[in-house]
Amino acid sequence: MRIIGLIMAGGKGERLYPLTKERSKPAVPFGGKYRIIDFVLANFINSGIFSIYVLVQYLSQSLIEYLRSRSTGGITKDHFITVVPPQMRLGEMWYRGTADAVNQNLNLVNDYNPDIVAVFGADHIYRMDINQMIKFHLESKADVTVAALGVPLKEASRFGIVSVDSKNRMTGFDEKPKNGKPIPSDPNIVYASMGNYLFNYDALVKILHEESGDNRGLDFVKTILPNIYKQYKVFVYNFSNQILPGTKSYEEKNYWRDVGTIESFWQSHMDILGAKAKFELNNKAWPIQSNKLDLPPAKVIESNLQNCMISDGCIINKSSLKRCILSSEIRVHEHCQLEDCIIMDSCEIKAGVKLKKVIMDRFNTIEAKTSIGFNSKNDIQRYYMDPDGTVVIPRGISKWK
Repeated sequence: MRIIGLIMAGGKGERLYPLTKERSKPAVPFGGKYRIIDFVLANFINSGIFSIYVLVQYLSQSLIEYLRSRSTGGITKDHFITVVPPQMRLGEMWYRGTADAVNQNLNLVNDYNPDIVAVFGADHIYRMDINQMIKFHLESKADVTVAALGVPLKEASRFGIVSVDSKNRMTGFDEKPKNGKPIPSDPNIVYASMGNYLFNYDALVKILHEESGDNRGLDFVKTILPNIYKQYKVFVYNFSNQILPGTKSYEEKNYWRDVGTIESFWQSHMDILGAKAKFELNNKAWPIQSNKLDLPPAKVIESNLQNCMISDGCIINKSSLKRCILSSEIRVHEHCQLEDCIIMDSCEIKAGVKLKKVIMDRFNTIEAKTSIGFNSKNDIQRYYMDPDGTVVIPRGISKWK
């Protein structure tokens, strides 16, 4: 069976500003050594799907350079990860939605001649065995399968909610409803769409042809899915039932997060910390690949580290860190105190600095004895403060030496 993956990686990520000031949302660093896009790429690769087009758009150069550094160019005819900017084959226009992005690159899909087209988002932190979804798709004899996560009824207003019958066939779709329709087996649970879809190739071509010509054909969630479920066999795959290799007993079952806000981005980082993390990055059966940096091991000198992740090339000297995640090549000088912080690549934190609940983008230098994150007027004037109290320091302009 021939399966091709189309990853939608063109999102602006406006709610993650200023982390998305100079990059798209999928290119934002996550977890010390990864980018957000690495999680969906790992899901495809670990599922044995090696033919992948990554559709990019807004501020795409950072993501393009990152994927190039991973050596993910074409390897064979059926083994490649290729970046595709808008080709404007259908007119001088950008991608106007997920369906429009697929339609504008339908020539690539046609050339591959697949049986199934997997259209996945690039904005989420999770592990997924796509083969289990494909098995459900085939057993259901579906034209289209939508991946969904069971969430409490009271949280329906945060998601696109898919209604189903007793056989999990789609019967409706509502975008962020006040009261979603519960699943038949549990009156307290609704299905939230994950933005991941499987299409039979013939059905996809027919759907895009039928829905083209006006704004109906621009986006799968907003326009196409609500239109096609009566005509086509659209089924819903329950991600909550997935059994993933290597998952630890203490982890949150089938963890999935949309890190679309500063608050959720920070909280998801806290979820990967601790002896019993909600989402354990150390899973040898389902690894997450990243670019390979030739850096020395981290060096910690007479410091107190509690519940932290420290990446290669870091030097921490006589300082105290609690619940912090440090990316590569970070220098923390003497007598610093960092708590609940996310520090990205190539930053220098000079002596006596105090940071609390700070997200620091790469290439920053913090001068000695500076305090950030203690609700001072200076923080609001100089940096970005999220409503939840997190201070975000935008990307700097030069690397420390």
